[in-house]
Amino acid sequence: MHEKTLKDFQTEIEIVVRSTEIDVNAHVNNAQYLVYLEWGREEWWEQRNFDYKTLKQMDIVTVVVKICAEYKKEAVQNDRLRISARLSEVGNTSLKMTQEITNQRNEQVLQSEVVLVTVHPETHRPVLVPAAIRQYLVPSS
Repeated sequence: MHEKTLKDFQTEIEIVVRSTEIDVNAHVNNAQYLVYLEWGREEWWEQRNFDYKTLKQMDIVTVVVKICAEYKKEAVQNDRLRISARLSEVGNTSLKMTQEITNQRNEQVLQSEVVLVTVHPETHRPVLVPAAIRQYLVPSS
């Protein structure tokens, strides 16, 4: 068994900014970044075999209840963006994911914290975060 590194806990995807994601100011529209963050979180879940169907079989789904995004630098058409996601906190029924978007020059474009709540798929009432998910919490240094 190997000692876990940040790569075991963090997921990264890379995208290329398309013309349809640009606003009248010739940079990525602020709302588009929320879509990018969603893609990064979805990749985090899927790489750990927690696709939507699997979560529903576990009697949970996650809902976003808070997003705090700090825009650091603009992104423009054809930029290559790397979107990372990692689980940074786990409560009883909530999770906090820390996410970052960087460009091809390794400059930080956006940093964010996203709070999700685990709820039952039918009742929509909060449920405990399963141990299977808790194991992916980044250990504190």
